Amino acid sequence: MDCDDARLRWAAEDFGHLVHHLPRAVLRPSTFADVAEIVGFAGEDGLSVAARGAGHSSYGQAQCAGGIVIDMSGLNLVSEPHADRIVVQGGALWSAVLEAALAGGTTPAVLTDYLHTSVGGTLAAGGVGGTSHRYGFQVDTVEELRVVTGTGRLVTCSPQRNRELFDAIRAGLGQCGITVSATLRVVPAPALVRRYRLHYHDLATFLDDQRDLVLRGRFDFLQGQIVLEAPGSWRYLVEVAAYHTPLEVPDGAALPDGLHDDRAAREIDHLPYREFAHRMATGEAALRASGEWLHPHPWLTTFLPAQDAAALAGEVLASSALCQLGNSGLVLVYPLRADRLRAPLTRVPGSELVWLFGLLRTASPDDPAGVTVQIEANRVIRDRVLACGGTAYPINAVPMSPQDWRTHFGPRWEQLRAAKETFDPRGILTPGYGISAG
Repeated sequence: MDCDDARLRWAAEDFGHLVHHLPRAVLRPSTFADVAEIVGFAGEDGLSVAARGAGHSSYGQAQCAGGIVIDMSGLNLVSEPHADRIVVQGGALWSAVLEAALAGGTTPAVLTDYLHTSVGGTLAAGGVGGTSHRYGFQVDTVEELRVVTGTGRLVTCSPQRNRELFDAIRAGLGQCGITVSATLRVVPAPALVRRYRLHYHDLATFLDDQRDLVLRGRFDFLQGQIVLEAPGSWRYLVEVAAYHTPLEVPDGAALPDGLHDDRAAREIDHLPYREFAHRMATGEAALRASGEWLHPHPWLTTFLPAQDAAALAGEVLASSALCQLGNSGLVLVYPLRADRLRAPLTRVPGSELVWLFGLLRTASPDDPAGVTVQIEANRVIRDRVLACGGTAYPINAVPMSPQDWRTHFGPRWEQLRAAKETFDPRGILTPGYGISAG
């Protein structure tokens, strides 16, 4: 049991740099049995427990005031891949999963943009990326899990075995168990990527072309982002990609007719798939060099119903009070097909297409009042999204009350509450979200 002050401060920090809850101890298990023993001990002693992977939370979700933080980084083994699946430990980073899969000619079906997050961490929230319009969230690609429940039991669960636990773990925010191992679906890996970067001058056209591209289903990867060029002036970018082998570029890899981007600004390049998957590395290096990687990050991600996406996004972009992004912030806006999102605890609007709308804010560490303003803006935007039938991705820098969580899970609340009573009857797991399932 590590009670060193430096380790405790480490566990009270995360990527958001907004919330700081000191635990009583930090433990680093080397086996699944170690995790089970820790959780069992905590339950008997009345202590809360939180599993920490890569620490990429934005608002203290993996912190544990006065309890035990389990550092999962030692449980990071990745097996040799099979043709259609790979088995990985919960503390493994997605970058390591990708490398192991590529060695066998495969790739995870869905990768997050930033690969230095942990498997257990993203599966607890959902896990979204540029191929989610095809494959759903990362939780939709899970075939089996090994989980330590809140009673200290090591349980294997899947669609055919212990289904209640399986459905409570995926996008269940760590409320019913700690993922120590996951079997993930993989798909054949491409060697190369043909990438198109399409530039737009207005929001409506930017959204219309993305909708058209997703409904046509021709591209493997699609994301849209908006960057502030000058006060009141936005730059709109759609990035689409077709995966292929060196000898065969797939039919349909060319852009369809009828798009309305700025043709003179259109960019086309070819790059290795591994390089494309690590496309965030350059930006991360720049932010680390400038120091902004360690600044507060009051991020917000929501899902907008199709019929209100343009109006809601436009309202936020037009409001300087709501859309303060900081020096390196940006806005993500892109569509997903709702029928690909099948995990029961995933919460998205009911329209055929749902729009991810995310504000990736960066704040100054020397301006706590400004940070407070951004967090309050997140709450205002979240409430407006909910009022229009949208939902929030549950990783945000927004204070959440127990009633807010009941609203978030909606008709699935009773399912989560019942699972919590079964698998974590003492209510010790993952207190950082502020969920009370009583």
